[in-house]
Parts: sequence; structure tokens; C-alpha cells
Amino acid sequence: MSQSTQSTQTSTYIPRLLESERVYLRPFEQSDVDTYFPGLFNSEARRLTGTQNSFTRAQVERYVENTAQDDSRLMLLIALQETDQVIGDIVLMDMHSKNRSAHLRIAIDNAKHQGKGYGSEAMLLMLDYGFGICNLHRIELEVYAFNERAIRTYEKLGFLREGISRDVLFYNHQYHDAIRMSMLEDEYRERYCADQA
Repeated sequence: MSQSTQSTQTSTYIPRLLESERVYLRPFEQSDVDTYFPGLFNSEARRLTGTQNSFTRAQVERYVENTAQDDSRLMLLIALQETDQVIGDIVLMDMHSKNRSAHLRIAIDNAKHQGKGYGSEAMLLMLDYGFGICNLHRIELEVYAFNERAIRTYEKLGFLREGISRDVLFYNHQYHDAIRMSMLEDEYRERYCADQA
């Protein structure tokens, strides 16, 4: 193999931390800011995630840099296997070593990629990593009550409802409740690892 061929292959290599059939999760690089930044202004994604603030490009760059230094947070981009297109991000955050707990957040940026199961695949990859590699006991999330599709997805994956935070989000002239959900390690293993025993 020539040196130029090796150089080309090295320059196009995309690190993949976790992979499933249709998506893979990879680290967030500074070079991704140009792609990621416009997605923060997608109106439907902002509504579903309850995003109220605006962001500058410089703020996003600092956030990416700070996240890379934060041991309590694992932020990964969701990309399609077929095209390498980034379609969203997923984060394990507030990881607590003594309680062995973490909070999970996911966002699929564009409506054309929603409702196709990509988010579910990414969630399963991150759950497996959280319980199987990070040795977490509990992974929790919050979802706004108006996001019925996400609630159904989380329940289908095995998350259980724990309670409601009332009027937690003010968005579009009204208050909205958030539903708290969680999954424990034994619940995950019983559902997804039973055939590996």
C-alpha cells in the first residue's frame, strides 16, 4: 500500500465508540461545531427538548471543549452507518460514582430522521455502555408530557415512569409537566442480556 493511500485512509477514518446496525456513536470534535450549531435553531427540536436559550458559535465551541474535560459526562454524536451523516447527539450526564447513577438525554435534530428507530438504537447503545462499561446502577431521564412519541419509545425500551414534575417548563406561553422515568441495571439485563448468560 502506498504512503499516499495510507494517508488518505487515515484522514477519512471516523472513530466509532459504539455501533449498531444503522447508527454509530462517536466523540464530538471541534470540527463538528459547524454541522452541530445550526441544529440548535431547529424549531421542532427546540420545542421537544424545551430549549429556551439562544447560543453563539463561540459558546458551542466552549461547551464542546468543557464537555471533553468533564468526567461526569459522556456526549456522543449519533451518525448514520450508511452515510456518516450526523443526525443528533446523546449524553450520559451527572454520572455519580457513589450512587452509580446518571441522567440520559437524546436529541434527533431533524424531523426526517425522527420516527425511524434511530433514536432507539442510539439509546440501546448508550444504555449498554452505561450499565455494562460505566457500571451504572440507575439511568434516568425526563421527557415533557407533550412529547408522546418519545414517552412511548422510552416505555417500549423498558423505562418506567416514576413521577411528574408539574409546570417545570414554560414554553410557547404555557407551562408543561415533565415525566420522570428510569431504568435499573437488573431491568436492563433481564430485558437485553438474558440470552448472553
